[in-house]
Amino acid sequence: MTTEFDLGALLAERGAERYELHARHLNPQLPRMLHTIGFDKVYERAEGAHFFDADGNDYLDMLAGFGVMGLGRHHPVVRKALHDVLDLDLADLTRFDCQPLPGLLAERLLAHSPHLDRVFFGNSGTEAVETALKFARYATGKPRVLYCDHAFHGLTTGSLSVNGEDGFRDGFAPLLPDTAVPLGDLDALARELRKGDVAALIVEPIQGKGVHEAPPGYLRAAQELLHKHKALLIADEVQTGLGRTGDFYAYQHEDGVEPDLVCVAKALSGGYVPVGATLGKEWIFKKVYSSMDRVLVHSASFGSNAQAMACGLAVLSVMENEQIVAGVRRTGELLKSRLATLIDKYELLADVRGRGLMIGIEFGKPSSLKLRGRWTMLQAARKGLFAQMVVVPLLQKHRILTQVSGDHLEVIKLIPPLVIDEADVDRFVDAFTAVMDDAHSGGGLMWDFGKTLIKQAVANR
Repeated sequence: MTTEFDLGALLAERGAERYELHARHLNPQLPRMLHTIGFDKVYERAEGAHFFDADGNDYLDMLAGFGVMGLGRHHPVVRKALHDVLDLDLADLTRFDCQPLPGLLAERLLAHSPHLDRVFFGNSGTEAVETALKFARYATGKPRVLYCDHAFHGLTTGSLSVNGEDGFRDGFAPLLPDTAVPLGDLDALARELRKGDVAALIVEPIQGKGVHEAPPGYLRAAQELLHKHKALLIADEVQTGLGRTGDFYAYQHEDGVEPDLVCVAKALSGGYVPVGATLGKEWIFKKVYSSMDRVLVHSASFGSNAQAMACGLAVLSVMENEQIVAGVRRTGELLKSRLATLIDKYELLADVRGRGLMIGIEFGKPSSLKLRGRWTMLQAARKGLFAQMVVVPLLQKHRILTQVSGDHLEVIKLIPPLVIDEADVDRFVDAFTAVMDDAHSGGGLMWDFGKTLIKQAVANR
C-alpha cells in the first residue's frame, strides 16, 4: 500500500490557520505578542536576505533567524547539497559504522580552527554548550563553571546554569553550582579561581544580549589565569562564529587566544538542518573517551546525521569560495560607520557598537525637555519600550525585520544574513533615519504606539 502525502496541498488548505494553530497547540504567548506589536505578518517565501508576502512586497531581514541564516535563505549551493544527500539513499545513523560525512566536516571545520583537534557534533547551540560543560568538568575533575553577567548560552538545564539573565533562570532552580563574574573583570575571575574548584570559564567574545564586547586583552589574560589554575577557557561562538564578526571566530580578533573548547551552531546549519559542534583539544577528548567502555559516554541520537553534515560542508564551501568573511568586514564597517555618524544628529541615539555584522544600536535619555518627559514616561512603565517603538515602524512602515537585543534593554541588535550588500545597508540606514526623524519630531505614530505599549506594560504588572 502506497501512502500519499502532499505537503503543498496541506499548506494551501491549512496555511491560513497559522496563528490560530499556534495559539491552540503551541506557546500561546507567541501569537499574542505578535498581534500586540503588529508583527503578525504572513510571509509566503524567502530568498537570500529578503522575505516576500502574498502581494510580492519584499522585507529586508536584519535578524537572520537569530543568526541561523548566515548565508541567507535557500542558498543554492546548500540547497543542492541537501537534495544530493537525500538522493544518495545513504545508510545513515546505523550507530555501528563510521560514515564519511562527519569526518569530512570535522576536517573542514578544524582547518579554520587552529589549536583545536577534535569535534563532537550535536543538534543545537545549547547542546554544544552542554557538551563543553560536561567535557570541562570531566577533564579537570572540578565541578564549577564560571560565566559572565548577562551571558546567554542556551536554555536547557546545564546551559541555563551559565545563563546570566535572571529572567530566563527564574522558576527553574535548582541549577548547577556555577558562578557569575562581570565580563572583563579579571580580579573577580582570579578570586573565584583561587577557591580551587573551577573547571572553566565560558564566555561569548561578544555578548548577544546588549552586544557587549569583551575588553581588549581580557580573553588572553583570562586564559592565562585559567591555565595557571588548571581550568579551561570555553568560547561560546554559537552566534559569533562562522564569520559573523568579520573573522571566522570572534576570539580570533585578539592575538594569542587559544580556547580549550569552542561551541558553534546556528550558521553551520545553512538554515536547513539543526546542528551544533563542540571543538576541543586532543587531551580533553582523549580523557572523556578514555577507553572502549566509555565510547558512548557522551553521544546524541541525531548527531552527525548526513543531512546536517552535508549542509555544514556546503556552508563552509560557500564561505571559502565566496570569501564571505572578507565581505562581512567590508559591509559591517560600512553599516556601522554610517550609523555612527547619526549619533551627533539624534539625541535619543546613545551608541553604535559591535563588530562585522553584529551591531548594537543603543538609545538613551535625551537632553531636550519635551523628549526627556516622554522618555521618562516610557522608562517608568517598562525599560526597553523605546527600542520596541523603533523596531515596530521599521517593520510596518519600511518592511525591515529587526529585534530588541534583550528584555529591559534599550538596544536593537542587527545580525543580518552575512550576504547583505551595499543596497541593503542603504535601505536600512535610510529607514532608520526616517524612524529617528519621526521620534524626534515629538509627535506622530511612534509616540501613539508608545502609549499602547505603556498600557500593555502596566496591564502585565
